[in-house]
Amino acid sequence: MKKTFRLIAAPLLAASLLMGGTSAWGAGIEKAATGSEGQTLAQVTTIAGKGDLGEANGVAAEATFRAPWSLLPLADGSVLVADARSHLIRKLSGGAVSTFAGITITKDAYMYPIGGLLDGKASTAVFQQPKGLAADAKGNIYVADAENHAIRKIDAGGNVTTIAGNGVLGSKDGKGKDAAFHSPQDVVVAPDGTVYVADTLNHAIRQISPDGAVTTLNALSQRVVEVVPGQAVPAGDYADGALAAAKFNEPTGLALDAKGNLYVSDSGNQLIRYIDLTAKTVSTVAGSAQVQYAKSNLYVTGDFQDGAAAQAKFNFPRGLAVSAEGGLFIADSLNHSVRYLKDGVVRTIAGEKSTEEGSVDGTERSAELHHPSDVAVLGDGSLLVADAYNNKLRQIAFYELPAGIAADGAIHVVYGNRKLAFDNAPEIADGRTMVPVRSVTEALGFEVKFSEDANTGERTVDLGRNVTTIRLTIGKSELQKTVNGKAEAVRPIDVAPYIKADLTYVPVRFFAEELGLDVQWNEATRTVILRDRIAVQ
Repeated sequence: MKKTFRLIAAPLLAASLLMGGTSAWGAGIEKAATGSEGQTLAQVTTIAGKGDLGEANGVAAEATFRAPWSLLPLADGSVLVADARSHLIRKLSGGAVSTFAGITITKDAYMYPIGGLLDGKASTAVFQQPKGLAADAKGNIYVADAENHAIRKIDAGGNVTTIAGNGVLGSKDGKGKDAAFHSPQDVVVAPDGTVYVADTLNHAIRQISPDGAVTTLNALSQRVVEVVPGQAVPAGDYADGALAAAKFNEPTGLALDAKGNLYVSDSGNQLIRYIDLTAKTVSTVAGSAQVQYAKSNLYVTGDFQDGAAAQAKFNFPRGLAVSAEGGLFIADSLNHSVRYLKDGVVRTIAGEKSTEEGSVDGTERSAELHHPSDVAVLGDGSLLVADAYNNKLRQIAFYELPAGIAADGAIHVVYGNRKLAFDNAPEIADGRTMVPVRSVTEALGFEVKFSEDANTGERTVDLGRNVTTIRLTIGKSELQKTVNGKAEAVRPIDVAPYIKADLTYVPVRFFAEELGLDVQWNEATRTVILRDRIAVQ
């Protein structure tokens, strides 16, 4: 016969812990806490878009997009969004989405908007797959209008003009409409008013001077690939060195650093390149410079690898953003992840190598993205992501430890932004953090049941959350998990629960992970960090 004792702790809403009160979320990346193996800790949430295709405005959570492609934070805290397949420039401000420029004239048989090329007031202008956005010091907005093969400008008075290109694809330098582009996907503006363009399918970086003259900065590719027998197409190429001789393969993203030089997402080469505009040189700063093309391949084969920049691997990197600390955020589109380059090292900020596309909110490596196409640093240091194929805008908020956590030699445990209090301190046993079970369960909202077998004296503790229960046996290095009443096989764990000073100590990592929590160890402060792996709805 067993005697049982039950404790039901007051439930806590993870969302209020993580986002309310004195929030631990929203720090810049350099202030973010690190967890196991040096992972930067963050939380991914959806801040606009319900995932449906459309161009509905209104409350951000109910708004709809069609492949939001590029982001431009403005000085007033609002953000412009190039909503590519809606052919609109949208605006996120004050928790609501509106149309900033462009109109929908008509739709095709599949109910997709049809774009066009028409200048005029922002409220009547027409775009065709706008993809890149930038602003100058005067408040003018520049748009890489990809399928119009043109660069457009929206001035501070709300007037739209075409400053380069004429709606017909081509590759030609010249002034204004005499110039020709082929599917430009990004723009940036230097302090002197010079506009730089990622002219994607020309495999070129173009420059538009303040007087409107367009010039090509690098050598154009002469490579041709027979993609199928009898069908050859032009393709990009690769060369570092002097800018005038350098070559690219479908550059799609640009970012200016503090020196006024250009980072380039060289997507077809799976590289991040750097243009020193003063020295007029091009170098590879992330990804292998040993570029090799298979005979019939337009692109270098993509892959996924963190670590030293020269060995890092990407899969069609697109949008770029420079952090306040001089690092570079990268929307690694076909890896469905966000990466960060700094001090010669690439690390993953959100997404996971083994994760395919998805739309789940949650901790940095549990969250799922689907073809992120751009990233932008917001005023609070957090990161906004254009999650193109989810038709959403996602925010990556970096995690700081709660106030009061110090490197004082003690072991700390936190849940979200709350430091947990213990009557008896946690301790290390056989390399594992052991915590008094009652204290931690009260904080996390578990249902706890203690049992003792009157015949054998065996004592167990059941820790339940939602439909899952974890059974630990005092003195035994084992764990049994029950889900929806169905018990799984008993599994070994590294250290057995024990009783000390009339308190039951359990290994926090094992039961927390089995109950769906993310568990991280911050070595600098000896802190166990518990977070909800998947966002609580």
